[in-house]
Amino acid sequence: MILPIVAYGSTVLKKKTKDLSNDHPNVKQLIENMWETMYASNGVGLAAPQIGLSLRLFVVDTAPFADDEALDIVDVKILESFKKVFINPTIIEEDGEIWEFNEGCLSIPDIREDVSRHERIKMNYLDEYFKPQTIILSGLVARVVQHEYDHIEGILFTDHLSPLKRRLLKAKLTSISKGAIEVEYPMKFPLKTKR
Repeated sequence: MILPIVAYGSTVLKKKTKDLSNDHPNVKQLIENMWETMYASNGVGLAAPQIGLSLRLFVVDTAPFADDEALDIVDVKILESFKKVFINPTIIEEDGEIWEFNEGCLSIPDIREDVSRHERIKMNYLDEYFKPQTIILSGLVARVVQHEYDHIEGILFTDHLSPLKRRLLKAKLTSISKGAIEVEYPMKFPLKTKR
């Protein structure tokens, strides 16, 4: 089932989330709904807060990035095949160069900005079967995972921007909160007035 994505300004997007237990009702269905919602929205990642749930859960499929002609064949192969469910993840290490990349977010449509992140991360998490995993990621895959991880920590990519940049975006962000934008997927807007 395709779920509406909550927009910038929703309180759930700014809260640190709670662990997801394996006795949570309908976990399998929730994960399926998240995949369906992400694909219907043309995203490469989706975190539970973006569908209004304060849970430490996100899904990532980087295959759409594999179409970038600037990438070498090794990166393309990694991006094409990276599809994972992350439950209760913890980043235990960040290293490598800090590099900028133009990021966007399904909860903040029509805004893209350069964000600096570490090149590599090491993370512990549970997979969709609640089996413990440890993974080391680098490059674009690491960036997508860090972006989604931020969501479960109550951080948005706009929080990484300078105060000046955030001030310049204030009117656009307010418009998003009010639903005064055109979006091609279902959304919930925290400040939208009913008419």
